[in-house]
Amino acid sequence: MSEIVKEGPLCKSPRRKRLDQRVSRGIQITNHVCLTCGAVYLNPRMDAGELETFYQEEYRRLYHGDAKPLEDALAVQQERAEAFLLFVKTNVSSIDRQLDIGSSGGLLLKVFQEQFGCQATGIEPGQAYRDYANQQGFTTYASLEEMKSKNGARFDFISMSHVLEHLPDPVEYLSKLRDDLLVENGSLFIEVPNLYAHESFEVAHLVSYSESTLRSVLQRAGFKVKAIVKHGKPHSEILPIYLSIIAQPGEHVAPPAERFVSFKRKWGRIKTFIISWLWPKKAWR
Repeated sequence: MSEIVKEGPLCKSPRRKRLDQRVSRGIQITNHVCLTCGAVYLNPRMDAGELETFYQEEYRRLYHGDAKPLEDALAVQQERAEAFLLFVKTNVSSIDRQLDIGSSGGLLLKVFQEQFGCQATGIEPGQAYRDYANQQGFTTYASLEEMKSKNGARFDFISMSHVLEHLPDPVEYLSKLRDDLLVENGSLFIEVPNLYAHESFEVAHLVSYSESTLRSVLQRAGFKVKAIVKHGKPHSEILPIYLSIIAQPGEHVAPPAERFVSFKRKWGRIKTFIISWLWPKKAWR
């Protein structure tokens, strides 16, 4: 956690105030809110070198207890992939070439390949999960840079499940996807934790998104939002702990700022607590 963040990840403003401080997995973390656009981000955070090492060697072990694919983790990924498919099918009619960034064991690739008959490619920095996906017959690379050096194709569908919150410069990253990898009329699918319902603040989450700031980062990167849904699948029947969104290439837009972030966060967490207390079996599984 050696990098001090001097400007916000969306609008690049230096204006900020502390929103939350806590211990996450044994590490003290502090989140700030940008006073210009309302984005919430971790500060300080791991620098580029620390992030690369973390995702190659430590992330799976820290979050799942082992660097190797575990049965429980794969089962959750399977349920999540099936939930994604239901949402995507209502908004995307066909897929020829899919790129899944953060593809883990390749379960999302498998579900979409079976549904659409598409050519499926993955990006996964964790060696053990990448090997597992490759053993299932998928082509999976350690990074976008490696893939670009070996595969110059564009994709008509790019998916990022619980990846965007881990990126230090999400606007630049999404802009490059739009310009370099997505076809003109292609679709981008993203899912992130919902700041106003999910715990959100974790050592690996560099940016925490509300619906407003998720729309904002996409619009700033040159996308137009086609569909968005709040849901809890596969962990909750009734809590809106996740945000899923489908977007397509559009114009670069600087949307209005989000206001009252601290109040919305507190009220959202109170609602999550009340719902969990009143309907525990439906709230969590």
